[in-house]
Amino acid sequence: MRFISEQRLDDGILEREFTLGEIPGVLWTPGSASAPAPLILIGHPGGLDKMYPRLIARARHSAAEGFAAATIELPGSGDRPRSAAAEQVRADLHRVLRAGEPVTDDIVDRLVLPLVDQAVPEWRAALDALLALPEIGGPVGYSGGVISVGTRLAAVEPRIVAAVLFAGSFVPRAIFEEARQVTIPLHVLLQWDDERNDRQMALDLFDAFGSKEKTLHANMGGHTGVPQFAGEEANRFFARHLK
Repeated sequence: MRFISEQRLDDGILEREFTLGEIPGVLWTPGSASAPAPLILIGHPGGLDKMYPRLIARARHSAAEGFAAATIELPGSGDRPRSAAAEQVRADLHRVLRAGEPVTDDIVDRLVLPLVDQAVPEWRAALDALLALPEIGGPVGYSGGVISVGTRLAAVEPRIVAAVLFAGSFVPRAIFEEARQVTIPLHVLLQWDDERNDRQMALDLFDAFGSKEKTLHANMGGHTGVPQFAGEEANRFFARHLK
């Protein structure tokens, strides 16, 4: 991990951009921390620059609870290299959506599974590097989407002890089997009228999770209409499990 910039924000949070090999990322640490801070990994659908306003808002909420927060760019997003296969399946997806046709399992698998296969090892490598910093301690939480990435990460990474998952993306059938292996406490956010989300698939995935403690927090509204109080409840969830 190599830090390439840093700035102190007006609320005292230290924001540092870094690279992990060729992967860009951002780390936020609370200004008042006197001991190694618990860490929340912030997932997102890709494009750090585009997502920055939402990411920094989530990082500020985390810092207010005494947590550090970090994120990395997804494969094929931002300035990271594109793959021909990924571009083709996105074109196939847009074609069927424009035609009003159902999105097939084949398209979902080709769209999501290669992303999960690449992103999860990158998140684990980032976690290795972050936990080696003296200002970062455990435990670790994961918050955000893509939900298939979060599901596999929760299933395979023992250092993650709780997760807030955002429904709202396509989920391959194979991920449902992986969801049964997830046993950590979960808080799942669902927008009931999400135009990008198959509501029944989201409900089925929630049912598949093997966790004994899992909560589904559903709100009316579209994909970007998550109310502020839903995020506040997610922060309270992490306060219970990371402190």
